[in-house]
Amino acid sequence: MSPRVAAPAAFLLAVTVAVLLVRAGLRHAPAATATTTTVATHASPPRHRVAAPAPTRRYVIVAKGDTLDSLARAAGIGVAQLEALNPGVDPTALRVGERIRVK
Repeated sequence: MSPRVAAPAAFLLAVTVAVLLVRAGLRHAPAATATTTTVATHASPPRHRVAAPAPTRRYVIVAKGDTLDSLARAAGIGVAQLEALNPGVDPTALRVGERIRVK
């Protein structure tokens, strides 16, 4: 083997051995012992939050002759609230079978 090839090969071999030794040392190193200090405090008992039930959504299906006003009256809400619940609905072009959220 020529010195041109032998020198880089020896260098790579040395680096590989060094990496393997470091990795082996890291794997088998004893874990450092940690000192834990406990401090007693007087705290109030933990408060448990009870999640509010999710609001129930209600929908109606548009029938022939329905208007936004008639749907709002039937649901017992205002037209403005009905429009807020259904932002993508065109109030002048309701389609039969369309699903409208009322709650």
